[in-house]
Amino acid sequence: MTSTHDDSAPASKSGDAAPAIVHVPFDAPWNWLAAGWRDLWATPQISLIYGAAFAGIAWFFLLALALSSALPVILPLAGGFLLLGPVLAVGLYEISRRRERGETTSWADISAVVRENGSRLALFGVALLLLFIFWMRVAFLLFMLFFGAVSYPSAETLVSTLLFTWHGLGLAIVGTAVGALFALVAYAISAISVPMLLDRHVDVVTAIIQSVQAVRTNPQAMLLWAALILGIVTLGCLTLFVGLAIAFPLVGHASWHAYRELTGTR
Repeated sequence: MTSTHDDSAPASKSGDAAPAIVHVPFDAPWNWLAAGWRDLWATPQISLIYGAAFAGIAWFFLLALALSSALPVILPLAGGFLLLGPVLAVGLYEISRRRERGETTSWADISAVVRENGSRLALFGVALLLLFIFWMRVAFLLFMLFFGAVSYPSAETLVSTLLFTWHGLGLAIVGTAVGALFALVAYAISAISVPMLLDRHVDVVTAIIQSVQAVRTNPQAMLLWAALILGIVTLGCLTLFVGLAIAFPLVGHASWHAYRELTGTR
């Protein structure tokens, strides 16, 4: 597609100051999804390629774990993979941002915005990566605590081991609780951070603080949004990751609209 303005010039940003967080209705996430759905099908050439790439990465990890007889690791690894999703979706945010302005988007436009914001996006990505590594270490420690120094259960016995043995059930309960805590932290710091870094001249710490503030100011709406994201991504995974080709860009585009409404800039 051809941009409607000079692609050599990066898109202008909204400002230097962090926007104030506003209250939104409880059902606002449904509007974000609707807007994200429109963005997805307005730019299917790029959005679906984005989603297909995300699904392909998921398949790669699944195959690698299966070949190394470490398939049970897919559960904590999937959580960590989704943890990095906000950074991976930066091109989707740019599509939605440009579409608001009546502009089309090309791969060159996405490349330009990544270059323009590369250092701050990389810094935020490192923060998420460190959280991911910490989560994986905790997950391995929990496994050793409940299973001892033994090999992972096979793919055939994984579900029965987790549900019908004391050590498996203990791992499932404690692991889910600890994983939920990590997920809450990750969600709070990344809910609107990357769109804000893309849209405004703010530093990473400011974007994280504003993201946490957005969750604190709108707990009910943000809880609903988290549940919708989880449900959409889960459905994508249940289709053997094929559905992620639509789920990932849908959530990415909708997250841009979440940022815009939560900061009162739409």
